[in-house]
Amino acid sequence: MCGIVGYVGPQQAAPVLVEGLTRLEYRGYDSAGIAVLNPRSKANPSRVVRAQGRVRELEAALPARLAGTTGIGHTRWATHGEPSERNAHPHTSGDGRVHVVHNGIIDNFATLRSRLSEEGVELTSDTDTEVVAHLVARELETGSSLEDAVLAAVGQIVGTYALAVLDVQAPGRVVVARNGSPLLLGVGDGEMFVASDPAAIVRHTSQVVLLDDGDFASVTADGFHSFTAGEKKTARAAVTLDLTVEELELGGHDHFMHKEIHEQPESVERMLTGRLDDRFGTAKLAGLNLEPRDLRRFERVKVLGCGSAYYVGQLGASMIEDLARIPADAEPASEFRYRNPIIEPSTLYVVVSQSGETADTLFAVREVQRKGGTVVGLVNAVGSSIAREVDGGIYLHAGPEVAVASTKALTHMSIGFALLALALGRVHDLSFADGQRIIAGLRALPAQIAEILAGEEALAAAAEELATAPSLFFVGRVRGYPVAREGAQKFKEITYRHAEAYPTSELKHGPLALISPELPSVAIIPEDDLVERNITAAQEIRARGGAVVAITHPGVELGDAATSRIEVPRNEVELDPILLTIPTQLLGYHAAVALGEDVDRPRNLAKSVTVE
Repeated sequence: MCGIVGYVGPQQAAPVLVEGLTRLEYRGYDSAGIAVLNPRSKANPSRVVRAQGRVRELEAALPARLAGTTGIGHTRWATHGEPSERNAHPHTSGDGRVHVVHNGIIDNFATLRSRLSEEGVELTSDTDTEVVAHLVARELETGSSLEDAVLAAVGQIVGTYALAVLDVQAPGRVVVARNGSPLLLGVGDGEMFVASDPAAIVRHTSQVVLLDDGDFASVTADGFHSFTAGEKKTARAAVTLDLTVEELELGGHDHFMHKEIHEQPESVERMLTGRLDDRFGTAKLAGLNLEPRDLRRFERVKVLGCGSAYYVGQLGASMIEDLARIPADAEPASEFRYRNPIIEPSTLYVVVSQSGETADTLFAVREVQRKGGTVVGLVNAVGSSIAREVDGGIYLHAGPEVAVASTKALTHMSIGFALLALALGRVHDLSFADGQRIIAGLRALPAQIAEILAGEEALAAAAEELATAPSLFFVGRVRGYPVAREGAQKFKEITYRHAEAYPTSELKHGPLALISPELPSVAIIPEDDLVERNITAAQEIRARGGAVVAITHPGVELGDAATSRIEVPRNEVELDPILLTIPTQLLGYHAAVALGEDVDRPRNLAKSVTVE
């Protein structure tokens, strides 16, 4: 969940590294650091600067002149050792020769630390990463090249890693390794870049080399050569990034989360382009690599995701059951492989991830494939690990998402599930007329999302009221329950207020005891066959002094069941949850703004969870 950037070329490395780390800060922001090599300085052939806190603290700590054209940098989200300067990366060997940055977790680091300590090595941090610097240095002492030293060091490691390594005695070279944590190379004109995310280098190049697990690469200004432990050279070719610098700028918004919420009408329209088949009343999903006869053989669907992606997966499972009339359910990918799941050939497994690098979800993919199952992905990041390992999938095409709390990518996930449910439904029992009905509903979404966003002022006022509460409930029934779960997730992620979601029908089975004037509820009340029951539950909350913010449809008569009302345009009943989710995004956002919180970078969280 950390960020790596590296540079080799004619430019001064420090500004390139700091800029890259700033763009990667959403992946980790409790400390940061850089190491720069300058062979022209005999007194200081390398300089390391580290700082606790945000990249701006690192930038303030940099000396006025930090010369050198080769360097590596890192922004950290702590796993081993508290956030502090001494635990910040890069880590350095005892002789000062080797500098290392690392994403991932070294599972056997305790054993390696003990062995190194017994051999007289003084360890100066609490991290797992520091052992790598010492292991590489030991190999270099035997006369090995940097490439061979990294190979030998990695051979002693158990765990996940993306590594970038410098050797003071090999200036102008960075050696990298990848296993289970993302890493890519950027190809420039007489210069090369290393990054854990293309956002770090998009200003400098659009040509990237995506490394696979087990890959190593030796990078110089003139280019690179990739290899593995068993092959001296591998053929890794550059591809073109579909990403621009402008997409990573605030564009007049105060926060990336606000920008990304407001990008949804345009991004949803883009996602749907070319995917709706009016002739047959279905969805065009060539990326699934499944013909209609293949889809027909599946008798069940299992959705796997983590956090918000899991909640959207619950919503997706509901859509699949509604439209395809086959059993579907969702469960956390983080738990899936640990229960030794039964993998059925007649079940379609669907994994969901914005980044395509979520470690728990990637492990679930491998568990399904190891047991012979068919797994497809709903992924936003083209070329990501999950996108490359699944049997097929649906790219979300939401564009880059910088805010840690996901909004537009989750909306795109919901729409991805609607497309999948439509395709599955049409090879089962969904009629052509119903297929056309869903297509019309999907086409209406961009304008309806824009309509919701136009009412932001009223949403902001409701959010400011909710922000004063120390705790609150989000409640909804059936299709509304995943909406409530995601709403509570957003609220707790960025406001740090306790928010809990319940099925509305479960309130009377315990949680109603907590209702008081100090605990408001956000109730999802669509105009469906459960509307009267939802209104009755809201009245029960009101009868006990609890405030109710109702997210509902125009024309629903709430009476005294709600203290405030947020209206969402009506779509098809199966698609309504997509629209009902949008106000919860704005409620969380404006509540966090009212509380003065750092909306885009909530404490203790990072954008892409690439460690288990």
